[in-house]
Amino acid sequence: MIRALWTAASGMQAQQMNIDVVANNLANVNTTGFKKSRADFQDLMYQTLKTTGAPSSSSTQVPTGIQIGLGAKPAAVTKIFTAGNINQTGSDLDLAIEGDGFFQIQTPDGATAYSRAGAFKKDSQGRVVNSDGYPLIPEIVIPANATKISVGNDGTVSVMQGGQTTPTNIGTIQLANFSNPAGLSSSGHNLYQPTDSSGTATTGTAGQNGIGTLSQGFLEMSNVSVMEEMVNMIVGQRAYEINSKAVQAADEMLQQANNLRR
Repeated sequence: MIRALWTAASGMQAQQMNIDVVANNLANVNTTGFKKSRADFQDLMYQTLKTTGAPSSSSTQVPTGIQIGLGAKPAAVTKIFTAGNINQTGSDLDLAIEGDGFFQIQTPDGATAYSRAGAFKKDSQGRVVNSDGYPLIPEIVIPANATKISVGNDGTVSVMQGGQTTPTNIGTIQLANFSNPAGLSSSGHNLYQPTDSSGTATTGTAGQNGIGTLSQGFLEMSNVSVMEEMVNMIVGQRAYEINSKAVQAADEMLQQANNLRR
C-alpha cells in the first residue's frame, strides 16, 4: 500500500506536467510561427518479486513472473513542427515559409537564432528586423526612398525607388534547415537555438535542396488546434483525478490496517 501511494503520486506529477504543456500550447494559439509541444512519458523501474523463467522444478519453469511497476515520469517534451495555417496580411514585410526552413536572426550577443515567425519590420536604419529589433541574416537594408518592396519565392528582395522605373535588387533572404528540428532549444521570443541533437544548420536558397519557399504578404500562424488541446486537457485532468483516487484508496487501506484490534 505504501508502494501504491508513491506510484499514484508519480502519476499525478506526470499529469501535472502534461497540463502545463497543454496550457502553454493554448496560451500561444495566436502566436505567429508557434509550434505546439507534446509531453511524452515512460514507466519507471519495476520491482521483481518473481523472475520469469525461474525453475519451478527440475524440469519446469515459471511461465510468467511478478513485476510491480513503480509509476511514471516525463521522458520528453517534443516540439511538433507541422505547418500552421497561412493567413494573408498584405504587408510587404510579412513573410511565410511554405515547407521546411527557418529565418536566421542575429541576437544582441552576436549569435544566430532561428525562427518561423515572419512578421518583420524596418528599423530606423532601414534594416529588416523582427518584433524585438533583431536583424535578419544576411542583413537586408531597405533604402529610405523605396516605394515598393518585393520578395520573390526564392528570397530575392527588390525595391522600387522614387524616380526609377525598374526594381533594384538589394539582397537575398537565405533560410536554414536542420536534420532534426525537434532537437532545437526554444529560447522564447519565437526563437530557437541549435543543439547537438538538432545538428548544425544548413543554409541555402529558398526552394532548393529541400528548403521551403517564401510567400510575401502572408504569415504562418500557430499550429495549435484548440479542439485537440481541449481534449488533451480533459484526458490529463481525468488521469490526474484517477491517480488521486488511487492515493485515497491506498490511504484508506492503510487506515484500516492501522485500526486493527486484537
